[in-house]
Amino acid sequence: MDTATHAVMGIGLGGLAVLDPAVAENPAAMQTVMAATIIGSQAPDFDTILKLRNNAVYIKYHRGPTHSIPAVLLWPLVVAGTIYAVSPEISFFHLWIWTFIAVFLHVFVDIFNAYGTQALSPFTRRWIALGVINIFDPLIFLAHILGFILWRYGAPPGITFLSLYFGLIFYYAWRIKARNKVLKRAAQFHPGATHFFISPTFNWNKWHLVIRTKERLHVTESRNGKLQYFESYPFEPIPDNKIINAARNDRNLAAFLSFSPTYRWIVTEIDRGWEVKFIDLRYRSKGYYPFVAVVRLNKDLTIYTSYTGWIYSDETLEKKLKQGEKLFK
Repeated sequence: MDTATHAVMGIGLGGLAVLDPAVAENPAAMQTVMAATIIGSQAPDFDTILKLRNNAVYIKYHRGPTHSIPAVLLWPLVVAGTIYAVSPEISFFHLWIWTFIAVFLHVFVDIFNAYGTQALSPFTRRWIALGVINIFDPLIFLAHILGFILWRYGAPPGITFLSLYFGLIFYYAWRIKARNKVLKRAAQFHPGATHFFISPTFNWNKWHLVIRTKERLHVTESRNGKLQYFESYPFEPIPDNKIINAARNDRNLAAFLSFSPTYRWIVTEIDRGWEVKFIDLRYRSKGYYPFVAVVRLNKDLTIYTSYTGWIYSDETLEKKLKQGEKLFK
């Protein structure tokens, strides 16, 4: 989920913690636990600092090690331990429990969007992305805001947020059912499909869907139960040729391939040599595919610039590639 949603969830868990007698009987303990749940709800995303290095490192590792099983166990110890050292207003065990819930909930809800996480690492590095909830879901966010308003005007926070989270369980169940209905419908049209890559949108009745068969990649949209086709491409595994093999040595392309499960690739001869472009098909927006990796090579197949990330115009992409040339000199 996005940062704002994780933040309101952290505050909501702080309100829920009032149901713990160790928290309810001590106002200072309440403040300590609230700080822990807010920080714990953000902790797995501290790897956002990797953006300061470059996009390749960020894309490759964001939602990876920091969302793994060891991290889910380690983050509560670090966060709770630090807060306890400053404000030992409650037993460390109770502080750790609520911090753990905050960290676990962060990682758990992240697997329900199309980006996913490596939540089962180190047992598997496979990205778990269920494609059920949009990266920002207005209902989830606004439900928390409503809970804060009720709390502000006297509603008991424990019961308020317990009710809210029970309600969200039913909401997630409904969204899972809606997603499965879309996938079932798509499977009827493509019974031989090998993969379905689904992405929810702000509109509950609209889903982005990439259907992979043994021969084709179909970029589609499901709206109100009807499947609309936008583009269709041949499904071509990455070939073993010298141009693409040289491009795959680039860290930006390597990061893209570690994250993207469905894409098309294009090799173009340009004045200076070659351009290798990979396009993620999951995120079509207004006819444009914004998540790409581009590698440009000289005629002798040495890389002279590359880029990966979210780009919404060809002009911006060209500027990024020009900037990238400086890094290879």
